[in-house]
Amino acid sequence: MGKKFWVLNQIIVLGALIGGLYGILHDQLTYTISPEYYTKFKFYQFELIHTGNEAIFHNPRIKASIVGFLATWWMGLFIGIILGVLGFIHTDSTQMFRATMKAMLLTMAVALATGLIGLAYGKFYLVKTGVDWLLPQNLINKENFIAVGSMHNFSYAGGLAGLLTGIIYSIRQRKKQGIGKKQSPVKKQSPVKEQNPVKKQVSAKKQTPVKSGKKKKSKRK
Repeated sequence: MGKKFWVLNQIIVLGALIGGLYGILHDQLTYTISPEYYTKFKFYQFELIHTGNEAIFHNPRIKASIVGFLATWWMGLFIGIILGVLGFIHTDSTQMFRATMKAMLLTMAVALATGLIGLAYGKFYLVKTGVDWLLPQNLINKENFIAVGSMHNFSYAGGLAGLLTGIIYSIRQRKKQGIGKKQSPVKKQSPVKEQNPVKKQVSAKKQTPVKSGKKKKSKRK
């Protein structure tokens, strides 16, 4: 049990780091699609700048990475706690770590896939119907701004959907561990019976070869 608590701490820390890394990669992608979403909205939302109507930085992608990490590390921490505690159902600490990390990566994959669906939804639907968001007045590419905003909104929902998927995966892995143990019982070796020494001697006598040869004829007196 002590090893499992140590693994739980590792999972929680890794969850926060993986969540932050996911946010960095996510925001690098969305910054590529719509830089204005950051320079005219996100940088102000995360208080990286306070004045003006457009944030101009020498290294805007580094600022986008900071925004991405700050936006998602706490989600990774939350996911790590939930999946880590659930991991106690596994047979040992090794299985707990392995199954939980796979469940966490599956969670991130579902979140990313959901976010991409949101990007497509925004690009092909919301752009046409319009949104009731408070948009910056000096937008140049409004369509990409809306598409990226839709992806961000879907990604948070995808995080919850991914967490549910990860929970189901972890429980199924535990069931497989139980089935594997039932199907592979340890075979007991039957003890080797020692032969009775008397029987050994009898069998040895039986196996003694008979000397072959002609009998000498006895001489007549």
